[in-house]
Amino acid sequence: MIGTTISHPWPARQESSATAKVAKIRPMGYVRCMQSGSRFKLPGLEAGLSGSIAKLPETPITEVSMSVFGDPDVVPLWFGESDLVTPSFISDAAAKGLKAGETFYTWQRGVPELRAALSAYTERLYGIKCPVDRISVTTGGMQAILLVCQLLLDPGDNIVIVSPIWPNITSAVKLVHGEPKYVPLDRTTGGGWKLDLQRLFETADERTRAIFINSPGNPTGWTMSADEQRAVLDFARERGLWVMADEVYARLTFVLRADGRQVAPSFLEIAGPDDPLIVLNSFSKPWAMTGWRIGWLTHPAALGDQFAKLVQINTSGLPAFLQRGAVAALEKGDAFVAEMVRRCEAGRELAFQRLSGLPRVTIARPEAAFYAFFSVDGVKDTFAFCMKLAKEYKVGLAPGEAFGPGGQGNLRLCFASSPERLSQGLDRIEAAVKALAPGAA
Repeated sequence: MIGTTISHPWPARQESSATAKVAKIRPMGYVRCMQSGSRFKLPGLEAGLSGSIAKLPETPITEVSMSVFGDPDVVPLWFGESDLVTPSFISDAAAKGLKAGETFYTWQRGVPELRAALSAYTERLYGIKCPVDRISVTTGGMQAILLVCQLLLDPGDNIVIVSPIWPNITSAVKLVHGEPKYVPLDRTTGGGWKLDLQRLFETADERTRAIFINSPGNPTGWTMSADEQRAVLDFARERGLWVMADEVYARLTFVLRADGRQVAPSFLEIAGPDDPLIVLNSFSKPWAMTGWRIGWLTHPAALGDQFAKLVQINTSGLPAFLQRGAVAALEKGDAFVAEMVRRCEAGRELAFQRLSGLPRVTIARPEAAFYAFFSVDGVKDTFAFCMKLAKEYKVGLAPGEAFGPGGQGNLRLCFASSPERLSQGLDRIEAAVKALAPGAA
């Protein structure tokens, strides 16, 4: 046992009548807004709001989950997290920092101890030198993405994004008035995924400022090879573009390297310290720390002051006592990560065996991450199907259209849960698939 399993992700809470009324208000994406030029107004408000906000709809994943939010009977396999709480050696370190009074403003780019631990961790993991001045701590991987978009994009610029992809990169680009341009992965005959590099390069134009690649990928588990990374980095150098490499799932890979290491290929291994590369990472997945909101960036040292400035504007830094927990994760957490990988690998096999045994399902074993991304023959509107699963069958999946081009027609299941909870969810999915009419759903 590597931690405590929670039965569902929603904490028990007492709601006042006012809170209950607020909970019934539909999210922003549902509200009919009155447009006025580049701004918009909400009904009942006289002052306008930013037009970029009006163009950000609620994600389909959130819409599905909120439709049954708080129902303890739903098996929630829609979000990207394990059902394990953070291990105690991490929480205890944070609690010690809190008790020691570390509740004041702190270093914008992270406390020295955490940046030093990240430097040592990177060097240990990849066998490269990574000085402290190349590392900046962020309030989660999502803020890391937004900070990079704020740093790189002017209005009208674009980022070329390999998809299907977690939708928040799209929202971050749009929020700073940029344009996302997608290059979908191709589905192989065996149900896996591959990238057409030539198409990726041809998509970049005179307004492109960066290429965004999530490898290992959410939702597909696709993993970029070292040779493909070299080709992309060579192209970026030639064109004067940045590579934004989201490597959040690097430790959650099921493929061993020739030297026995269990870590996905990283752009850091082939790049020089001043190459146009920014690697985004997070503590959320390997150490079961999704709620902590701690991430980091690895970048050319020359960008350090710029990221410090952006952190100051956005959050003024991450709480120091939380960073003590992150240090403990890096220094004492290798055994936990190894057990997490074994847990996810068992979940992957269970999900694959159950789903591949259904006649209408197309699925492949993912190389990494902790998602099964599969299609069901006849199910074209996966959002409607996920709503039906949530409300009628009490199991939560993420609809494929949430992940952009290439995601349509697929469903995402997170298999990082306990075997018991995962089996219960798969039982309900199987029942729903078997109940489908012979035609479309």
